[in-house]
Amino acid sequence: MAGRRSGLFTRRRTAPTARLRRLAREMRRLRSEAGLTREDVTARTSVNEATLYRLETAKGRPQRRTLMALLETYGVGDTKREAILALSTQAGEQGWLRPYHADLPDEYVGYISFEAEARSVRNYESSFIPGLLQTEDYARAVIRGVLPTVTTKEVDQRVQARIERQVVLAKTDPLELWAIVDEAALRRTVGGTKVLVEQLTHLLKVAAEPHVMLQVIPFGAGAHPGMPGSFVRMDFPDSEDPPLVYIDSMAGDLFLEADEDIRRYNQIFDHLRASALSPDDSAGLIAALVREIT
Repeated sequence: MAGRRSGLFTRRRTAPTARLRRLAREMRRLRSEAGLTREDVTARTSVNEATLYRLETAKGRPQRRTLMALLETYGVGDTKREAILALSTQAGEQGWLRPYHADLPDEYVGYISFEAEARSVRNYESSFIPGLLQTEDYARAVIRGVLPTVTTKEVDQRVQARIERQVVLAKTDPLELWAIVDEAALRRTVGGTKVLVEQLTHLLKVAAEPHVMLQVIPFGAGAHPGMPGSFVRMDFPDSEDPPLVYIDSMAGDLFLEADEDIRRYNQIFDHLRASALSPDDSAGLIAALVREIT
């Protein structure tokens, strides 16, 4: 459960970060190069298999003494050892984390973490306006509609988190966002006519920014590869951090990083942008919808 950690891990809530993923990948590689199984490592150190699994799957950041014991077992030299210890320290740097985030689901906190570190995001949405482009009133209406059993406090926390996320588009070196939205998401009257008009007007404003690309797949495009559901693909500034695909579904949230998954979703996104209207034509469609509604 969030907040409860083994004594071999830091006690602060550990959300996944790009650096934590890199640390996990490096520790898996070092163990493999040493020719050791997890059972072998447990037999040679005080680190149990459950703890090792958490480290190697980016489920937690180990304490320094745990990491030192593993690096010694793997025969890692001083220079490499210092680099990994530094990486572990950096993996715990989460300036975006707020006190109330402890009440948010782990998957959502993880998503916020990755998004805050990303260099670029490609987001396809079939039913919603992308979270980074939502107005506060639209976000509140969406959350209440999708999660009818949550409390008012939980709604407020999620809305606040969603609005705070949008700072990535306003910083000095902003996130590059390429969003593709199905026309159905634009026409769904979330929160009522007034809220929808404000949301569409906000879309037109944000889409004019040079670091934001917005395309709409019109109803006339017919069937397309995005109809099964939405997804997000993230790229990170450091070449050592591989791309990540995020899928939010009724069955739960998934983070995919296997090469074949990345290639598959790259292909899907390429098909979607080919099916979508150009950015200018997309803006024209949104403006026409505003006139139609009002």
